[in-house]
Amino acid sequence: MPYVVTESCIRCRYTDCVEVCPTDCFREGPNFLVIDPDECIDCAVCVPECPADAIVSAEDVTDGQRAFVELNASLSKQWAAIISRQPPLPDADHWKAVPDKLQHLITEPLAGSPKETA
Repeated sequence: MPYVVTESCIRCRYTDCVEVCPTDCFREGPNFLVIDPDECIDCAVCVPECPADAIVSAEDVTDGQRAFVELNASLSKQWAAIISRQPPLPDADHWKAVPDKLQHLITEPLAGSPKETA
């Protein structure tokens, strides 16, 4: 069962997890990261790296976060891979502890993303 990025990542987009991923399975959106379930090898090395505690095994996702399993799967097909650590969003530390952030999720690809024109 692959790992999933959950709501805690929205408006933070820390990329510490990207740096340790052996399969480059992370995809980057404007204010959120997702994991491509077809690329994830379930190694869990990304889990302790996330400052927002946003990464969990798909089988351990709580009922309140269940929608993120499908969001990761669908958005990973639209967003480009991110393979190197980037700075977090400017107000990431503030948003890290904010609950109920789904309404702030931006699902369009980043401008200039290779998958934007696909």
